[in-house]
Formats: sequence, C-alpha cells, structure tokens
Amino acid sequence: MWPQAMDTLSQVLVAVAISVVIAVPLGILSAKSDSLQRGMKPILDAMQTMPAFVYLVPVIALFTVGRVPGVIASVIYALAPCVRLTDLGIRQVPKEIVEAAEAYGSTGWQVLRKVQIPLARPSILLGINQTIMMALSVVIIAGLIGAGGLGYEAVAGLTRSEIGRGVVAGVSILLLAIVIDRVTQAMGMERRSMRGPVGTGGIGWWPRVRAIAAGSNVQTTTRS
Repeated sequence: MWPQAMDTLSQVLVAVAISVVIAVPLGILSAKSDSLQRGMKPILDAMQTMPAFVYLVPVIALFTVGRVPGVIASVIYALAPCVRLTDLGIRQVPKEIVEAAEAYGSTGWQVLRKVQIPLARPSILLGINQTIMMALSVVIIAGLIGAGGLGYEAVAGLTRSEIGRGVVAGVSILLLAIVIDRVTQAMGMERRSMRGPVGTGGIGWWPRVRAIAAGSNVQTTTRS
C-alpha cells in the first residue's frame, strides 16, 4: 500500500497548503473585524455541517472525475476549523500585551507579526492539525470519484467484496492519519518548548512582553 499511501499523502499536502494559505489570513482579518466575523460565521457553519460527499457533486459538474475534484472539495471542507481557531487565537491575546507593544512604537504589522501571531501560535497549529485531518477524510471519500490512493482501494474492496483488500486499506488509512497527526503535534510542541522560559531557546515572547508591560506600569506609577 506504499504507493497508494504516498498518492493520498500528496493530495492531502496540496489541499492543506491551499487551505492554510487561504484560512490563516481570513482568520486574522476576522479577528480584526467584528462585522467580518459575523458575516463569515454562517458561511463557516454551513461549510462544517454539510456532509463532505455533497461537495463532490458541484465540483464534478465543473471538472471531470479524478484528483482535482477531490482536492477542491478537501480545501472547501477543511477551511473552516483553521479560520475559526486562527480568529480565536488572535482574539485571546491579552489587550494589555498589545497596548504595551503599541506604547513602544510598534506598528500594526509589527504587533501582528511579533506579538499576536507568536502568542496565538498554539491555537493556529491546532487549526492546521484539524485541517489536515479533515482534508485526509475528504481525500479518502474522493476515492469514489476516481481520486486514487487509499480511498480507491477501500472502495474497490467494498464494491468487489474483497474483505482483505478493504481491511488493509483501512488500516493503512489509520496509520497514515496517526503519523500525520503525531508529526504535526510534535512540531508544535517543539516550537513551544524552545520559546518557553525553561527551554533552550531563551526567553519567549510572552515573558518579554509581560516584562515590557510591567515596566510601563511601573513608569506610569512613578510619574504619577
């Protein structure tokens, strides 16, 4: 099942790359604008609650059967969690930290790049992890429309009553999902440990900005 697994993995990577490129900027814009968040909420709700197989119908009408409809359906289905968790992570950054960075002359882009995104990184990584899992599920379903990979093997085992073939494909899908999940989690944990105050990478952004905020409060009290 190795060639089929690599075929499935390639489709997942393409779908996740496109999803992250679209979802993270949308999540940041949604965190900056309450009106945009309210407008996007029903759309994201519909994208998450609609069954994944439904996305394949209009895509097949526009494109022929194969890998392209599967990747497009995966992108649509996997966008929502990354957008929501990016928005949540940016909004959960304490306002005191942002105000302290702005008080020291940081521009809006610098505050976003050096303060908000590093502090929201765990939430963003969780959104990317969920996007990967959802993209994998749709890529497997896309085996019904000739997307190939492990999904096709599972469908072939089901339609031809080849129980062994279906079980092997199912176990391969399970192992691939576990490996992808563990790799993404390990990447996030490693980055966070390096940024932490007890890690080997020195003091992180959170203690730095808290120290800046504390120093700003001390100076304001002294002046008073």
